[in-house]
Amino acid sequence: MLYARLTNEWYARDISKKRRISNKIKGNSGEPMGPPPYGYMKDPDNPKHWIVDDEAAAVVKRIYTMSVEGYGIEQIAARLEADGVLTPRAYWFSKGVRRPFSSENPSPTKWCKTTVSKILSLQEYCGDVVNFKTYSKSYKLKKRIENDPEKWAIFKDVHTPIVDRAIWERVQEKRGKVRKRKKQDGTPCMFSGLLICADCGHNMHYHFNQKNHEIKYYTCSNYKGDRGTCPSTHYIRVDFLEQVVLGEIRRLTKFASKYEEQFAQAVMGCSQQNAIVEREAMQKEVYALNARDRELDVLFEKIYEDNVAGKISDERFARMSKKYEEEQIALTEKIKSLKKEIDRIGSQTVTADMFISTVRKYTRAKKLTPRMLNELIQYIEVHQAEKIDGVWEQRLTIHYNCIGVIDIPAELPLPYPDVSMNTRKGVTVSYVPSTANRTVIVA
Repeated sequence: MLYARLTNEWYARDISKKRRISNKIKGNSGEPMGPPPYGYMKDPDNPKHWIVDDEAAAVVKRIYTMSVEGYGIEQIAARLEADGVLTPRAYWFSKGVRRPFSSENPSPTKWCKTTVSKILSLQEYCGDVVNFKTYSKSYKLKKRIENDPEKWAIFKDVHTPIVDRAIWERVQEKRGKVRKRKKQDGTPCMFSGLLICADCGHNMHYHFNQKNHEIKYYTCSNYKGDRGTCPSTHYIRVDFLEQVVLGEIRRLTKFASKYEEQFAQAVMGCSQQNAIVEREAMQKEVYALNARDRELDVLFEKIYEDNVAGKISDERFARMSKKYEEEQIALTEKIKSLKKEIDRIGSQTVTADMFISTVRKYTRAKKLTPRMLNELIQYIEVHQAEKIDGVWEQRLTIHYNCIGVIDIPAELPLPYPDVSMNTRKGVTVSYVPSTANRTVIVA
């Protein structure tokens, strides 16, 4: 009996080892190891290849479009449910596709935020194959464990993409930022997550006038009047922001269409300069963290010697050594993360090309849209109004995706947007020509 159990154990272990070797070979060859995600299906002529499932792919595209337009995952799930869109589980069941948990669901249109979040995270929608995302510790355990992204095997442009890569990357950047607060009509605020205080770096909060809901504005979330530390409100009206930002985007698109070569050079230059600044800042942080790591080694050696000499007790030595070890583990992870970011910055030229193509999409834009904002702008710094020579001035600094702040050559005949608005009784706000994106408040 014991011999039979041992034989079965050896046999199972041998089979598991062979399967693991086979999966490793398949995964490293670029062959998809799992079933195709929602939006794809296996090619009838080649099961190792995925083809687009048009009906499901339309839903995937819609989810990404809504995300780019500023909708949060809960808002997307609610909209899909309201429109009666089948969930992936219900969709597979309706098509007779055998998938895990693809059984009949009592609420086939009940989308949850977890499903939407997963769809928004899958790199496969760019046309890539991503293998080894999970692993099993033992053939005895069926539970799959999330693998370190550095151990993934990624093969790009293997099958037809459903989502443009630039859109996918933009969604990844946006996810995890501040929650999108809804307006009175239920739609998300256009600038939520894009405005930050130039002085303290905190996000700007959306408000509307209690007596007149048409008046919408942003203020610093860290204003000390609201128990924060920022000395000023950094107040700015939404309607004014819309006109100024649309005007700057139009100016940028004219630069791109009329002076293509100069525009490309400016964007590439900004991209490289932005990359250099980021890389240098991260490299300095890595040096500081490495210095602290070496310092901890010295401190650990010192407390060890003090413990041996009887200067500190065993209990205190244990507490301090544990504290140092935990800090060193955290430092190692931080250094690893920073080095990964430094490597990523090296691909800025590619993302600059994407930015150029994105700008050209909006050459004839007549209205500012959430999608336009999310595709072009990384964030906008809002400065507190200052009184200079008897005139109130307030600066806005627009940071574009991939390139940061771009200054259009002053000698080019590209006029600044002419925006003037009465924001409150006795105060007129005007946007004036300035390389620093200034707006002027004239009392």
